[in-house]
Amino acid sequence: MLEERVGSVIITNDGTPTGIVTESDALLVGYAADKPFSAVSAQAAMSHPLATIEPTTTIRTATDRMVDDGVKKLPVVSELELQGILTMTDIVRAHSDLLKEVRQIERGRGLHDPDDWQLSEE
Repeated sequence: MLEERVGSVIITNDGTPTGIVTESDALLVGYAADKPFSAVSAQAAMSHPLATIEPTTTIRTATDRMVDDGVKKLPVVSELELQGILTMTDIVRAHSDLLKEVRQIERGRGLHDPDDWQLSEE
């Protein structure tokens, strides 16, 4: 995780996602075990059972699931195959981008400027 600069790793069993190790999980188990990370297995550190969502899940449902399950990352799984991971950071960034676009449109400066929709009288 440190070498790849990622905040989590999905653990699989025969290709099926079964758990997740997050930075918090690794730090907690390292502290609790009082051992170097090289002596702690991923299985000991992983959170399971794995809370997942399907690719068609709405952002509202995903955020509700994150709150209900107390997680910040949800693996996206289709037919037991990992498709990706949705994080709270992804949601915040996307929400911020959407708000910026709406503000631009309201000011008439966006890519979808309503003035551009009117027919020219030439």
